[in-house]
Amino acid sequence: MTRSRAYAVALVAALAIATAATAAAQPPSATAPTGQLTWGVHTTLAPTWFDPAETPGIITPFMVLYALHDALVKPMPGNAMTPSLAESWSASKDGLSYEFVLRKGVKFHNGDVMTAEDVKFSFERYRGASATDLKAKVARVEALDSHRVRFTLKRPWPDFMTFYATPATGAAWIVPKKYVEKVGEDGFKKAPVGAGPYRFVSFKPGVELTLEAFDGYWRKTPNVKTLVFRVIPDESTRLAALKRGEVDIAYSITGPLAEELKRTPGLTLTPTFFPFTIWIVFTEQWDPKSPWHDRRVRLAANLAIDRQSINQAAYLGYSKLAYSFVPQGMEYFWAPPPYAYDAMRAKQLLAEAGYPNGFDAGDFSAEAVYGAAIGEPVVNYLQAVGIRLKLRLLERAAFYQELGERGQRGHRWTLRVRRLPRHRRALL
Repeated sequence: MTRSRAYAVALVAALAIATAATAAAQPPSATAPTGQLTWGVHTTLAPTWFDPAETPGIITPFMVLYALHDALVKPMPGNAMTPSLAESWSASKDGLSYEFVLRKGVKFHNGDVMTAEDVKFSFERYRGASATDLKAKVARVEALDSHRVRFTLKRPWPDFMTFYATPATGAAWIVPKKYVEKVGEDGFKKAPVGAGPYRFVSFKPGVELTLEAFDGYWRKTPNVKTLVFRVIPDESTRLAALKRGEVDIAYSITGPLAEELKRTPGLTLTPTFFPFTIWIVFTEQWDPKSPWHDRRVRLAANLAIDRQSINQAAYLGYSKLAYSFVPQGMEYFWAPPPYAYDAMRAKQLLAEAGYPNGFDAGDFSAEAVYGAAIGEPVVNYLQAVGIRLKLRLLERAAFYQELGERGQRGHRWTLRVRRLPRHRRALL
């Protein structure tokens, strides 16, 4: 493999796009993109992640979207709402309309020039997370001319930009109207075309996604020529690939494997933090016949879990403890009083609730990436006070599908507020 290791740092810092976080377009790079960077991805890549219209309510697909596509406005380092395909935007005094001025000369990977019609089309075809809520509040979208778009709301909605211009949805990520209409929905997933810094080259399901630098990217031509997302769901296999030099970056290495990584010459452990939480959902708490309906049982579960010990064992102490499902990084975050680890008090509460010998709680369903690192110790702590559970790990897609269709018994856990460390090879 030929790689420029100096470029790997830029790629990590800018979420696999190696571009500056400036609002103005940059002149073409004097040096052509070179080398390859391979990322050991912790989960299976789904073709739906190649299409902004089907953005789910999780952050993971954005590692692909940031490379392939671009949005009118999106989070970038230092600015949660960075002007991108839109140079500027404004809201009317009555709060009923938002107008975007588009950047001129932006080209999609197939050479089509982006216009207001593409923006209107991308919003209208959006069917991903929060699509129903978002569209229910929008009366109409108008292409005023080739570079101006107006969104008119049914009533003032201060959260419009929060839903439209952040990862809450993928509605602001723009695709070429003419191309989508030509190849169709399935054709677009097989050969996606965007306006991002990298263009689609190939996709081998279950194996890898290969992208190549797009020299027509309006912001800045990437330094790294080839970007490969290699699917390696198993944590130990990711570490082995990292140690052999088969991948440059491996995400989600935990516990003893993380300790091993720290001891390995030439490898560096680097924590990164993202604003999201992991928590337990008691899906049966509204059923009067369920033990979880009793507040004392739910409180016992909170007291039974030693969050700091799990943090130390799984994430070497890097993670931040959470006592709310609202991320600490969110605006107006309120920190509730913490639950101290108290196994004796947990057992007392269970006895008071009528379960002196505990109870069988069934399956504890979790998605595979975090289920092993966090789910296993959580199940052990709960079993120690009498709440008997069986850990059931699912692939991410299956997990979210099942959760949406019929719910699960306690599938997530409130342990920390930001995502676990990311790991990469040291740049020597």
